[in-house]
Amino acid sequence: MTGIVTALLVLTHTYAQAPAIKNPELREELLKRVAADQAVRNEWIKQDVRKLDEAVLKRMEQIDADNSARIKAIVTRFGWPGPALVGKDGTEAAFLLVQHADHETQKAILPIVTKAFRSGELSGQNYALLVDRVLVRDGRPQVYGTQAKAFNQWKGEEPVFEPIEDEANLDARRRDVGLPPMAEYRRLLKQMYFPKKR
Repeated sequence: MTGIVTALLVLTHTYAQAPAIKNPELREELLKRVAADQAVRNEWIKQDVRKLDEAVLKRMEQIDADNSARIKAIVTRFGWPGPALVGKDGTEAAFLLVQHADHETQKAILPIVTKAFRSGELSGQNYALLVDRVLVRDGRPQVYGTQAKAFNQWKGEEPVFEPIEDEANLDARRRDVGLPPMAEYRRLLKQMYFPKKR
């Protein structure tokens, strides 16, 4: 797992499925993989994201490694698994697997994700997340401000972000891809990773 923090994509919406999804078995597989991905991450968040439980971390790394290999194979065989192939929720699930994949897999899939975004098969928000993830892992400034530093570099519970290109125009770029303003994103990250105990 890297030291980069990004908002987890939790599939909370149920999408009405198009009547003719071409590969419902692949959709089911993607949804099952995402359920395992999210379960281990939710366990980590509930424990305290600043304290890495080695057993949870090992499970997360194994799940991510298995999913990296599988999403690479899927994209090699089918191209981007868009809504016509696996439904909208299947497409979101595929993207989440890419978002948690190893760096080389992300770099290899980025041109395919870019094409899917431009053709309307993938949201601008997802596209922006992967662009920033690849840039930051390459040691370059991010474009959309989606990547925060590791929790041990936050100021208490306040997110600290990886370097951002042209910060003066950041919110305009975020708006162009459907992301909320940076101030709102900061609040969302803080709420997600440090929910108030009731």
